[in-house]
Amino acid sequence: MFRKKYFSFLIAAALFLTGSLFVFAQTAPVRGKVELKKADGTVEPVAGATVEVFRTDSKGKLPSGKTDKKGNFGFAGIPLGQTFAFSISAPNIQPHIAPNIRGGNENVNITVFAGDGKRFTEEEVRQSLAAPQANAQNSSGAAQQPTMSAAELKKAQEEEAKMVAEYEARKKNAESNYAAVNKFFKEAVAAYDSKNYDLAITKYDEGIAVDPNFEGSAPVLLNGKGQALLNRATANYNQSTKADAASRATALESVKKDFLSVIAGSDRALEILSKAPAGDAENQKKMALNKLDALRNKKEAYRLMSKTGADRTKAKEAMTAFQEYMALETDAKLKSDAQLALAGTLQDSNEFDQATVEFGKVLEADPNNVDALAGIGLSLVNVGYISGDKSKFQEAANYLQKFADLAPNTNPLKAGALETIDTLKKEQSVAPQKVNKTTPRKKP
Repeated sequence: MFRKKYFSFLIAAALFLTGSLFVFAQTAPVRGKVELKKADGTVEPVAGATVEVFRTDSKGKLPSGKTDKKGNFGFAGIPLGQTFAFSISAPNIQPHIAPNIRGGNENVNITVFAGDGKRFTEEEVRQSLAAPQANAQNSSGAAQQPTMSAAELKKAQEEEAKMVAEYEARKKNAESNYAAVNKFFKEAVAAYDSKNYDLAITKYDEGIAVDPNFEGSAPVLLNGKGQALLNRATANYNQSTKADAASRATALESVKKDFLSVIAGSDRALEILSKAPAGDAENQKKMALNKLDALRNKKEAYRLMSKTGADRTKAKEAMTAFQEYMALETDAKLKSDAQLALAGTLQDSNEFDQATVEFGKVLEADPNNVDALAGIGLSLVNVGYISGDKSKFQEAANYLQKFADLAPNTNPLKAGALETIDTLKKEQSVAPQKVNKTTPRKKP
């Protein structure tokens, strides 16, 4: 029997829908490249150069960036309607200022020259920009980027006006859809809370259909649907354990279908979020929460699919899902729980060698973790029988004895562990030895 779990996504989702459905700033990306021109006339990319972004129509500065190994840089969201100057600095080059940068410019090519690695202060940047000669050299001797011609400026303004118009149309559409989306969302949550998962899934689908590609609502609704599917599958599986064999088999197919739907929905939510504009810091935070919820649903679907026996052939996909989730999870306890769950999922998938590796990672951080001690011991028993390597039986007995020493009598695995130890003594002539220190196991 499996407990139904309620995650934090509903709180984050409600905030995202009611407070930030369409607050994405009017922004456009800016991308470019920094190249060093040498004395012989050849050029090479400048890796690791700092690119600082200053507003030129008023005082203000955006977060800076760095060039990659090919000299490329990029900013996902530069506000439209404003003009910026980029200040470039790096070891062994002259500092450089590129003025008249606007949102939507994705071909900013900046040429720098060898120098002492100086970095301009904000005051020096603004003094240079205020100089009367538009194309003058800066204080280091490097020529600034030329200002736009009248034709170029007109084209840039037209492109900016087009992007603003597209944004306004998108915003208006989102606003008109908000009432319908929010209605379906509230109805879905109410159904979910009353454990009417069929109705909750229907309402989430109706909400998604209103605007299936909008990053302000679709990922939230997809994640909510995923939770409802997980709980429906769990409830159906628990009920099937009391039925006859034929009914259990039919129910298991339905359970598997729900788990696969969770995975597909999570992937869709992640795809939408990956294409969303960065927006402001608050939106970025909420999108990160939705991404975490999508990954949490996905790894949970793989865990339960293996645990219930609905499908135990997806160990590789499960490991990837868990690793993606753990890479984003910042809560140490939740990350540790996920590591243990990954090991258990691999064990349920009959990937006993890899399970011992993952259980070993848990024990490296917490040598007395009774769940990991039982898991690694039982996995090693299976490895021993499958491979014929009797040394695994000794390791297994050691871990299982430590588990038995630490676990309370109420632990459901304790009786089985003691029985396994007794079997190993009789059949393999193996007696437990004390485990002084747990070391991580290497992947076979």
